Amino acid sequence: MKEGTAISTGADRTAFGPMVIVAADQHESRPLIDDPWARRLLPASARLAVALTRFRPIRRALIAATEKKIPGLWASMLCRKRYFDDALRAALGEIDTVVILGAGFDTRAYRLPALAAIPVYEVDLPANIDRKRAALTKALGHVPDHVTLVPVDFETENLADTLAQHGYSSGRTFFLWEAVTQYLTEAGVRRTFDFLATAPAGSHLAFTYIRKDFLDGTNLYGAEAAYSDFVVKQQLWRFGMTPDEVGGFLAEYGWHEGEQAGPEEFRSRYLVPGGRDIPVSEIERSVCATRGCR
Repeated sequence: MKEGTAISTGADRTAFGPMVIVAADQHESRPLIDDPWARRLLPASARLAVALTRFRPIRRALIAATEKKIPGLWASMLCRKRYFDDALRAALGEIDTVVILGAGFDTRAYRLPALAAIPVYEVDLPANIDRKRAALTKALGHVPDHVTLVPVDFETENLADTLAQHGYSSGRTFFLWEAVTQYLTEAGVRRTFDFLATAPAGSHLAFTYIRKDFLDGTNLYGAEAAYSDFVVKQQLWRFGMTPDEVGGFLAEYGWHEGEQAGPEEFRSRYLVPGGRDIPVSEIERSVCATRGCR
């Protein structure tokens, strides 16, 4: 997913960032996501930083620092979570299980009340799963009964076998795969899609990808700092796609592309109605897909 089981790439350290943004956004007059859990699951140092963002100048300074790396990143992270929340809510009557691939410190299983009645499997690297379990134990005293934490490495381990060992059975599933594919090789992405190809009809998939023209340096979309850091120096981001190839890629594995969302959709659906005049990153896109009859 983001690191090997034996050799760390350092990508596991990216798990906290998105939730810091969500937690800080709670101090806005109209947060894009209502998430009282985000701050609770963060480590002490991050909780302190988030607490300080209740002061508008400090919050604006944090936003500015984030935007310096990737223009529009702040809104992009918030909007993609809101987008996937909406897709998940819309599918609740059609699914039996939720599997969150690359869960990190995602809080959906705890902040969306309807998920308390559905089995949720949170899958991530062993290091991140250990951190998540510790955070939940500290906040709640235990991992909620409807949640199963599953440690796995997408690059080297068999996802189907690992999930089965933790009690997952292949019912109609909503798979969430947020901000993960760029950390994998193409082989790792396709290995995961080999598993997703076994999902029953009626399953749903929501995932993000980084634009291929950004990864190959053709168009940096103003995010030169991120390209230099994540692509060139650390070589963390390795896989990308172009918008017009997504449908064909999904079809190879029996999935139907429902919708892609990016800056235009996020602005019109969430930012403008919420009175938020902030940019959205061009380098990442979100996709919703469904699994048809085999």
